[in-house]
Amino acid sequence: MIPMTLPEIAEVVGGRVHDDAGVTVARAAFVDSRTPVEGGLFVAFRGEHVDGHEYADAAIAAGAAAVMSERPVGHPAVVVDDPLTAVAALARHVLAALPDVKVVALTGSQGKTSTKDLLAQVLAAAGTTVATAGSFNNELGLPLTVLRADSATEFLVLEMGARGTGHLAELCRVAPPDVSLVLNVGKAHLGEFGSQEAIARAKGEIVDALAADGVAVLNADDPLVAAMASRTSARVTTFGESAGSDVRLTGLEVDELGRPRFDLSAGDALAHVELGLVGEHQAMNAAAAAAVGLALGMRLDEVTGALASATLASRWRMEIHERADGVMVVNDAYNANPDSMRAALKALAAIGRGRGPGTRTIAVLGEMRELGESSRDEHDAVGRLAVRLDISRLLVVGEAARPMHLGAYLEGSWGEESAFVPDSDAALAWLRENLAPGDVVLFKASRAAALETVAEAVLAEGRADDDEKETAG
Repeated sequence: MIPMTLPEIAEVVGGRVHDDAGVTVARAAFVDSRTPVEGGLFVAFRGEHVDGHEYADAAIAAGAAAVMSERPVGHPAVVVDDPLTAVAALARHVLAALPDVKVVALTGSQGKTSTKDLLAQVLAAAGTTVATAGSFNNELGLPLTVLRADSATEFLVLEMGARGTGHLAELCRVAPPDVSLVLNVGKAHLGEFGSQEAIARAKGEIVDALAADGVAVLNADDPLVAAMASRTSARVTTFGESAGSDVRLTGLEVDELGRPRFDLSAGDALAHVELGLVGEHQAMNAAAAAAVGLALGMRLDEVTGALASATLASRWRMEIHERADGVMVVNDAYNANPDSMRAALKALAAIGRGRGPGTRTIAVLGEMRELGESSRDEHDAVGRLAVRLDISRLLVVGEAARPMHLGAYLEGSWGEESAFVPDSDAALAWLRENLAPGDVVLFKASRAAALETVAEAVLAEGRADDDEKETAG
């Protein structure tokens, strides 16, 4: 955030100053009084269940300089009609005052957050970088991310999510991109958009927003993404396994923990990469991040060096933890769609193979939401894939996910290889009965299923068992 007085903020957002004591906001805006930003701007929203105005006292006590609100709160404040509109206007103003910041916008049906995290670590090797926290990629999260930028910022990495036509265009009006990255067009949110072609039209808005001197970074392996080149007069660079890709991925394989190893080539330059992240799908995410880094002037060796040291930055995305008894928990429960579910199952199978003969792999899977009319078929296909990948046991959680269980049965599962339980409590009970030392267990579902709570319970019980053994000894 650039330092601004309350009258300056009010002028930008069309608000009214109350209780101003010569206050200057010098740091970022925030919306949760439990995670305050000292010297920042607390934005009070009225939600369906929580009214942020009730937490203004706590935010100020925790160090906030002032409040943006819909009504006076007894503290220095800018009062506005609509805080969401006001935050967007403030973000546009701040970004315009930082003309040297390079804005990188990225979107895709899956892999956005993992790629954003990789890209942030790549660009950090070249300059001070601010990036979206977690998946805070909507009409509130994006302007709040922009407001973390200041005069020291060189790169601003913005993950952008869309749930309808025009959403990305609006986000790009807040933060016009210098580089637009499109990862893929999959089936996530198919129920809302109606077709993959409609998803592509919406995702392509991020390319439409580029100025002529910008760069579109597109997936050469995805026809719907590659076709977006026709939507811009900006320079286009591509990544993928296709022979014509500007940044080409070759020689992909995974190690015993499912971590990808591969080569990246760009022009005459070639580099080998060994990622510390789990899942072969991370290789394509890395290629995308590399393409952006190269487009912004980095050398291939700089990019691949940063990729080699990259770590997980967002929770519940292929997190691996091992209990004292050797049970390995793979927590990928943040979200799920057909493509990411397939990637996670392939990673589980690879880890099982890597740990040697006799290792059991267990997939605990829940609903994939927002798939519309294709939902039953897509869940069925995941169950069948689990059988084809020779996953040892499949545990399907929740009625909406039941077609996974039926698909596994129809594909050739027998006996108790596939089981169905109605909810998370039943899933945990099943795991208590069936987990054995040395098993590898994957948790994955859409956000609403909250399977990460089951994963954390499984880990916690392993720690408790270990503590009991130490006490007894």
